[in-house]
Amino acid sequence: MTDNTKAGDGAQARETTGAREATGAPVTTGAPETAGALETTGAPETTGAPVTAGPPAPVAYTPRERASLLLRRLVRSRVAQAVTAAGLVGVLLGAGTVAWRTDTLPLLSPDPCWDTFDSDLVTRVFGDRETVAETQRLRTDPNSRVASYGQCRITGYEDGEKGRAARQLTVQVHTLSRHGARDSRVWPGEFLASDMVPLGEGLPGMVSPSRAWLALPESCTGEPDILSTRTVVDLAMGDVTDGDIAPRRAPKDRAALSDAVVAVTNGVLRELGCSGTYTAPAPEKLGDLVGWQDTDPDAFCGIKGLRLPAAYRDALNRVRAGGGSGPARTCEATRNSPSGDLRLTTVVEPGVARVFAEDATHDGTSLRGPKGGTPGWGSVNVMRGVYMAQCQSGDVAFVVEEVKSVISKGEDKGKEPNLVRALLPAYVEAEAERIGCGPIRLKLP
Repeated sequence: MTDNTKAGDGAQARETTGAREATGAPVTTGAPETAGALETTGAPETTGAPVTAGPPAPVAYTPRERASLLLRRLVRSRVAQAVTAAGLVGVLLGAGTVAWRTDTLPLLSPDPCWDTFDSDLVTRVFGDRETVAETQRLRTDPNSRVASYGQCRITGYEDGEKGRAARQLTVQVHTLSRHGARDSRVWPGEFLASDMVPLGEGLPGMVSPSRAWLALPESCTGEPDILSTRTVVDLAMGDVTDGDIAPRRAPKDRAALSDAVVAVTNGVLRELGCSGTYTAPAPEKLGDLVGWQDTDPDAFCGIKGLRLPAAYRDALNRVRAGGGSGPARTCEATRNSPSGDLRLTTVVEPGVARVFAEDATHDGTSLRGPKGGTPGWGSVNVMRGVYMAQCQSGDVAFVVEEVKSVISKGEDKGKEPNLVRALLPAYVEAEAERIGCGPIRLKLP
């Protein structure tokens, strides 16, 4: 998939300029800070030849006058560092995190979330609520096995900061991990959910009324290899099911989050010293909202040829399928649960698909691809089946998972086939044909 970025690749140098003293000596520029492993720093630019004349006569300023001069300079210059502004207003939280309110000296620091959430975007996401933002400086986490660059959180209050927190948006910049359950189970459950739709051509990401994610261009994060996963910017608003989002607000919230994830990602690229920007999709290009429908047991999840065993048809009588031609297609099936009891996921974006690679290797009985066909491997147990195929477009993941135990019903109760094993071979075969990867004839041991 081609990233929708403007010309330019690779990390580019950034510079930071030291602050001038209120009185006195010539300006010197400090060495640039690194923003993490992806940044390439260059030599700082010079500010011109130093003045050879003798120093001016000292001017006596009172503390009040000196503070006023400094404040005026900061107000005039948007390049004032957030840490400096936070120090002035006494809200530095430590560990690289800066917090401020919407009514606290807004011109003294960049906009929240790495200078990306301007007042218009804040209003679109939070309405007229008072907001409080906390932003971490982007840099790699030395305690993490993969690159984790930082977080930002914006909270909107109904009746001022002491009132009820009505909406909260959490932004995370991180590289998806191939190790552990967080990114192979928890992250897909939130950010590859069945109500997600593609952001659009050239935008490697997805959005729903409560979640959004967008991958950084590989020109920024480095040349991928067969083990690489993607570095993503993800936005979470409330609970994964529906949070505080009313049906009438869902289209507006989804459109606002699509703009927000593009704006934040562009800000992250700028902070990391990478060139290029993404263009936000038009709301009408996002497609229809994804809703629940009655199950067709002979074309389960809308997949021709995928039959739902009779014993499970009462328990899985509602389905919701989204994603289509985007980075992932997910179908959830349920009877009552708002988030689904069974989840079927096909991930065609290779760097995201590889978060399942370890589970496909070590999470149950081993599976091998057919001889002479598309290479692949996988594993299956009573609750989850994962199959990785090496398609022409790169690695693709096929996942069938009981999120909650599905209760069978009927005369053969207790003798019915295991649901995951019953669905996985036909699901892989049908989805491989849909995406043009195959044919794959998977046989379970």
